[in-house]
Amino acid sequence: MLNRVILIGRLTKDPELRYTPAGVAVTQFTLAVDRPFTSQGGEREADFIPVVTWRQLAETCANYLRKGRLTAVEGRIQVRNYENNEGRRVYVTEVIADNVRFLESNREGGSGGGQGPREDSSFGGGNRENNNYSRNNSNQDPFFDDGKPIDISDDDLPF
Repeated sequence: MLNRVILIGRLTKDPELRYTPAGVAVTQFTLAVDRPFTSQGGEREADFIPVVTWRQLAETCANYLRKGRLTAVEGRIQVRNYENNEGRRVYVTEVIADNVRFLESNREGGSGGGQGPREDSSFGGGNRENNNYSRNNSNQDPFFDDGKPIDISDDDLPF
């Protein structure tokens, strides 16, 4: 079985950081990802995909991601359901991210505004061998680069 998703898109609003009753951080945000084709009217359409991050990655996303920022997300699709107040079953499909990359510098505080997209840094959950940033370097610069760029050409970007 394989359940892996890689998305590149822009945040539709600032991430929402919450804590579970057990004190575990969870962040939710929506990524707008352009479709690779245009509609019959020549208009570009996008998909709005909900993303969830947990623990240290959730806090990092809440601190550094902002609406409109170009972001890459790697994770898995999860479908969950619950019964709403009207007694109807509601199904929610979302991406559980275990790796998030900030592909642009912060627009608000950047000293060299107007520059093209660039890769800043990567943050991941605790279930990958090569991603122990949160355990060892949580008090250091969050934009520390692990030196592993995403291998995607400009032609593959959906925007």
